[in-house]
Amino acid sequence: MNDERAWRRGGSGVEGNVRTAAIWAQVRELSASRQRELSRPLRVLDLGGGTGGMAVALAEHGHTITVVDPSPDALASMRRRVAESDAGSRISALQGDADTLHTIIEPGSIDLLCCHGTLEYVEDPGATLTRIGEVLAPGGHLSLVTAQRVAAVIARAIAGRFDQARAALTSPEGRWGEDDPVPRRFDRADLGEMLTRAGFTTLEARGVRLFSDLVPSTFVDTDADRQALLELEELAAQDAGRTGLAALGAAVHLIARRD
Repeated sequence: MNDERAWRRGGSGVEGNVRTAAIWAQVRELSASRQRELSRPLRVLDLGGGTGGMAVALAEHGHTITVVDPSPDALASMRRRVAESDAGSRISALQGDADTLHTIIEPGSIDLLCCHGTLEYVEDPGATLTRIGEVLAPGGHLSLVTAQRVAAVIARAIAGRFDQARAALTSPEGRWGEDDPVPRRFDRADLGEMLTRAGFTTLEARGVRLFSDLVPSTFVDTDADRQALLELEELAAQDAGRTGLAALGAAVHLIARRD
């Protein structure tokens, strides 16, 4: 692993990672609140859960987690991670995707569904949100993290790629070119409309990764520097609605409730 990826990753858990700490803080707060309301641990589905970082964190707080991911390699890595956790018995893994959810998950059986970094890659985002709604229990919650357009425009402009910045700003998918590894990025208003059409009420939206994707690794070469950036990211995510910073995050984290 190169130095750039190492400093961005930080600790081995989601709480120590500058890319996931603010997301985890919000998911942890939501899951704890719902557990108190329901008087039981939650049934959680992590769609596109990859190597299981969020799943392990939630399981260690007592919840039961099912990870659904299309990649056998990701699920194999997840199983290795799970084997090292005392909460591994509360985590299960299924190979699949949004299109196969109805065949592997009982409708209305999930209290909380995490869809983090997945909506950008599906063929039909609106249909995926509808399928997510079908497996959620009435009043169940969705934690959705997906890429935002504005951050890509700014990043390309800062890099001096004004043609790519223009493309990201004007293309329907928010992509900066054919070599862009992200199939699509979203505008906040469009996400809100898609959630409404799929039967959700958006409760909260925060910009995340407001600074960490732009700060050169040479400025974060000590644990103290990394912790200072982590705290700044968390503070900005909490305060982004007042300052307008939310729109500048590389990703947006929305919490929505199934109507």
